[in-house]
Amino acid sequence: MAETYVGGARIRYDDEGQGEPALLFIPGWCTSRQVFRKLAPWCAPLYRTLIVDLPGHGESGPDEDFDSATVVDALLAVITASGARQVVPVAVSHGGWWALELRRRLGPRVPALVLLDWLMMDPPPPVIEAVKALQTPRWKQCRDGFFSQWLQGVSSPDVLRFVHEDMGSFGEDMWKRAGREGEKMYARYGSPLRALTTLSPPVPTLLLYAQPEDSAWQEALRSFTSSHPWFQAQKLPARSHFPLLEIPGEMATRIGRFLDAALGSRTGGLASSPLTRA
Repeated sequence: MAETYVGGARIRYDDEGQGEPALLFIPGWCTSRQVFRKLAPWCAPLYRTLIVDLPGHGESGPDEDFDSATVVDALLAVITASGARQVVPVAVSHGGWWALELRRRLGPRVPALVLLDWLMMDPPPPVIEAVKALQTPRWKQCRDGFFSQWLQGVSSPDVLRFVHEDMGSFGEDMWKRAGREGEKMYARYGSPLRALTTLSPPVPTLLLYAQPEDSAWQEALRSFTSSHPWFQAQKLPARSHFPLLEIPGEMATRIGRFLDAALGSRTGGLASSPLTRA
């Protein structure tokens, strides 16, 4: 385990493996770095992996209020402390907003992006309403609604345990903060896909997702992919919003193949990872 400090607050991260670029694993709001505990070991034999606890999450401070700018500063501090010359963010859900900001700040030092289970289209009214509801006294009811949606039809013990024990451990302040910062991002960019198109030059980007099953949403992704050749979207054979806990080997293989194609062949798609028992 390694650590660095931002504004006096400690930021904890794991640093495993070696090589460039490093994979910078970024959790989403109300999620500790434990969300990567099954995926990262598949990647570490062939890539250096930096797995971060966000500010106020897991083993990182601070305890007081902070915003998305604080998160980006913490991620930049980890990159600097690690000495990595290049990083590829591997971001869960709304962690993608910070991955995009790292590309804006660091340019070619972020040669590619990997986004995991992020709803990339314009958010429908129920999503905006839920983001607003998280900032009210009804935050727990709203959070539990998300949990019910994410776990519908899911039997994976790893997923159930993670949602209830890890995500469920965060309290009112953090969930309200997540709602507040999420609303800011939607107001600024409209949708993650729209935000991606503001990056100039475009950056090779892979979206891996298992949900939703909605055919219209999938068709919209295919349409965007056809007109933006730097973007790929691949649906995974998993049941939950957290395929990295269900099929980590499959995800690692797809990440490796994408980076082979985008940055030059080196890994063989991670297919020969020695951690096939994971």
